[in-house]
Amino acid sequence: MKSYLKFVSKHLSSLIFLILALIMLNIFIFIVTFFGVVSKDYGAISPRHMLSFVSENSTKDSISDAACDKLRSNNIWAAFIDNSGIPTWTMDEPKNFPSSFSMTDVAIFSKGYLLDYPVFIEANDDGLLILGYPKDSYFKIINNSFSTSALRKIPLFCLIVLFVDCLFIFLIYYRSKGRLTKNIEPILDGIENLSKGEPAFVNVGGDLKNISESINQASNIISRQNTARANWISGVSHDIRTPLSIILGYSDKIKTDTNVDSYIRNYSEAIETNCLKIKQLVSDLNLVSMLEYDMQPLQISSVRFSKLLRSFVADTLNSGISDSYSIELSISEDVESSLIECDSRLITRALSNLVNNSINHNTNGCNIFISLTKANNTFKLVVSDDGVGISEDKRKELEKPHYMKALDDRLDLRHGLGTLIVKQIIEAHQGHVEIPTIEKGYMTILYLNIKQD
Repeated sequence: MKSYLKFVSKHLSSLIFLILALIMLNIFIFIVTFFGVVSKDYGAISPRHMLSFVSENSTKDSISDAACDKLRSNNIWAAFIDNSGIPTWTMDEPKNFPSSFSMTDVAIFSKGYLLDYPVFIEANDDGLLILGYPKDSYFKIINNSFSTSALRKIPLFCLIVLFVDCLFIFLIYYRSKGRLTKNIEPILDGIENLSKGEPAFVNVGGDLKNISESINQASNIISRQNTARANWISGVSHDIRTPLSIILGYSDKIKTDTNVDSYIRNYSEAIETNCLKIKQLVSDLNLVSMLEYDMQPLQISSVRFSKLLRSFVADTLNSGISDSYSIELSISEDVESSLIECDSRLITRALSNLVNNSINHNTNGCNIFISLTKANNTFKLVVSDDGVGISEDKRKELEKPHYMKALDDRLDLRHGLGTLIVKQIIEAHQGHVEIPTIEKGYMTILYLNIKQD
């Protein structure tokens, strides 16, 4: 779900970026479209510049040739009216140009048009300079008066409109995000469960109904496969026990029969040893399967962890291990009385697997160390040895072990299966396992929760 929220936030940032890019694009298009018009109509030939230029190059009675050439090149006519309303000179004036103007005429055309030509004027002490631009070149607002209060409200109006637009866009995005999240979240949770091999059921309608049905079908297929696999392993384990028991029984009779040659008794011992390995392997496979598919109910009880460890070490030493192996137990004072809620049988099984790994892979003997300390309000249980250890490549393989790769040619258990069982047991107790790299030997660190008072 966090990745999905990150995905949505990323796309929100993209949306904001696209809006800003769109605004910049609009500004660019506006500049490209109107640059020529603005530079021309408001540049050198603008009414203001032309009035200034003609005023400097004309008098009350005449206009210079340079001014005439410039006016004609832009299709502009001109005239000068003295203070009595009589034109003293004209240039390219339109037809029906009046021979005199009253004050009323001047008042009317000064703000707009003269004979449908947009005109611009400049007054001086001698009279009035008039420039007439081509028809339809300028649109003049005759009644160009505005309310002061209305003008003052324009900035506020623009800000309000901008705010409302942004709010509207955000509400649309938020609503779309909410609806999308409502429909996508169950699908993402279902996919996440499927990736973990867990069953998933998604109930989503609408356009995503087909996706939810596909997830449910995949979940049913995985559930049937997991159940079939677990049942198969359980059935095979059960079926193997009976013939193994018969083989072990006959092997024991052969081994204890004094009338049998010694080399045959040696064969029977080898048969018994490997049968016991097969029996242990079958038991491990069955346990792995049950833990993997949550078919192993935990018998949780509160126990003092230090007491459990001491009992395990004592039982292991009394089981008859070779003198070439030693087990040293260290428990810090701050966890001496701490309790753990666990299935004692499974925790003991995990410890037994780790110790047996050290024994089985160090045939010349080694020292085994078990220490229990406290780390960040959790138990930190370290099981290590000073034996031959494993290579870095094998250590990396243990990060993703699989019980199908847990045997070698001699039916000896590799680190893989034992470590897999340990990890599954610890994870079933909401803990985790680490296998660090050390210079000599092999180390496994188990983290388990301390029972809070």
